[in-house]
Amino acid sequence: MSEHKMTRQEKREKQAEEIQQLMEQHGGIVKTSQLYTLGMDYRRIQTFVEDGLIERVKNGYYSMNYRKKREEDIITAMFSDCVLSMESALYCYHYLKSRPFKWTLAVDKNTSKSRFKMDYPLVQPYYTEPEVLQIGTKSIVLGNSEMMIYEKERLVCDILKYENRMDRNDLQQALRAFLSDKEKDIAKLLEYARERKVLAKVRNQIGVWL
Repeated sequence: MSEHKMTRQEKREKQAEEIQQLMEQHGGIVKTSQLYTLGMDYRRIQTFVEDGLIERVKNGYYSMNYRKKREEDIITAMFSDCVLSMESALYCYHYLKSRPFKWTLAVDKNTSKSRFKMDYPLVQPYYTEPEVLQIGTKSIVLGNSEMMIYEKERLVCDILKYENRMDRNDLQQALRAFLSDKEKDIAKLLEYARERKVLAKVRNQIGVWL
């Protein structure tokens, strides 16, 4: 018996299934290079975009039902090498009551800046030295995946170091929340304060309340 030769429509449906599986494996968002592994070329990808089967999120990234995805799932899929910092990290620790309108992420200073140019969700990168980026990180559950975040003691040092970048009320709210946190580790805070060169600020702004 001769093998059934796939029609163009059948090939298309098979490829659409493969794309969906690939996206499910990668948190709903894939890079152009990952689509190429399915035997697609740029023209083929564009055809799928024009037909509404996939969406172009930004340069080099594609998704399905992108606008229906939660921001948390987009962040973990696209920025897994970054660390939640500043306002976003404070919100995750419940040190801020209101959710920030931008995702604040610490990232290796050698990362391409174009990665963060997107309409949804809004992202504010903080470029940092590679060796500093990894100090005091831990993993938390964010959406359906995991994301790196700074430990609360390192985070407090950072918001004091860059207090001019923060809203004054947010800063005060966060410091009060940290002070009332029964799980805070003051020895660890002072250790990070030395490392981040903010020991005087920590003593001045927090020491009086301890």
